[in-house]
Amino acid sequence: MDHPLIDLITARIRAAEKEGAFDNLPGAGKPLPREDDPDSSIMGRILKQNGAVPEAVTLSRELARLRETLRDTADRDRRAQILSEIAVLQTRLDLAKSRG
Repeated sequence: MDHPLIDLITARIRAAEKEGAFDNLPGAGKPLPREDDPDSSIMGRILKQNGAVPEAVTLSRELARLRETLRDTADRDRRAQILSEIAVLQTRLDLAKSRG
């Protein structure tokens, strides 16, 4: 099943082509950089250029933030809540790392 907006997307791409929006782009006419894993190289490059980070990095940062909050929290109920959040995040981090 096609995306519901495929006709609109296609029309906009064709209009941009006619207007020359894709002419003289950086790297035009040059070969793509060699990649060891061509199936994921383009996606990886797009993610990297847009500041995306692996899930494990995001989870590690959030864990560090929660641990710092825990150190600065005296309220027992809030500490219990933070510890619960840490346990969940640690499990998610372990899963993310096991997936590679």
